[in-house]
Amino acid sequence: MQRNYPQLRFERYADDVIVHCRTEKQAQEVRAAIARRMQECRLELHPEKTKIVYCKDDDRRERYAQEKFDFLGYTFRPRGSKSRKGKYFINFSPAISEKASKAIRRTIRDWKLPLRSDTSLEHLSRMFNPIIRGWFQYYGRFYRSGLYPLRWYLNRVLARWATRKYKKLKHHFRRAEQWLLRVAQRTPQLFAHWQLGAQRGSAMGAAMKELLKYVAGLKTKQIQETEILAILRLTKRFS
Repeated sequence: MQRNYPQLRFERYADDVIVHCRTEKQAQEVRAAIARRMQECRLELHPEKTKIVYCKDDDRRERYAQEKFDFLGYTFRPRGSKSRKGKYFINFSPAISEKASKAIRRTIRDWKLPLRSDTSLEHLSRMFNPIIRGWFQYYGRFYRSGLYPLRWYLNRVLARWATRKYKKLKHHFRRAEQWLLRVAQRTPQLFAHWQLGAQRGSAMGAAMKELLKYVAGLKTKQIQETEILAILRLTKRFS
């Protein structure tokens, strides 16, 4: 890339590569050039995951077959946003991906929290809050409202735990939710998702930082051309 396309920005993390192009024609050309180079190295581009994505927002309103992509657990796509002056607009921005969210919920289910009725809430916090904090710091750095469904899910799991822990809450799920809300208001430091919105995390990789910095600057640059991302995934060819 630096030798043949020094004018194009790109990010790479492991076998995922993102190249920023101005036009679809340029993106097709770059993809073909990278495919040729991969063949020389006995590698190939993933036939399904390699795609060209249109970064649609208020300044780019054309239609395209692909208008979103996943990278490092985030989904980049057009989203409704609100400026500091209260103006609503469409912005091409990241939020936690559905795949990452499902993986987190699966991990929470594996904890079997409702069956730990012999454990106090404080002990559950010591066991699991460091993991929850890591999730919310990483995925909560951008578009934090994307984490609201996960926060809701965690609270429901803890409410189910409470119905098994306390006799007065048994068979009273709504009452358990209200009890949990009071605990969260009284001791929000127990679980990181109770502090959602209080602070921003900083656990981001260098590749993600570069990509987000570029995407965030698209609107300020007022680029008039069609902005295209060529999403490239490399796989070894076994032959």
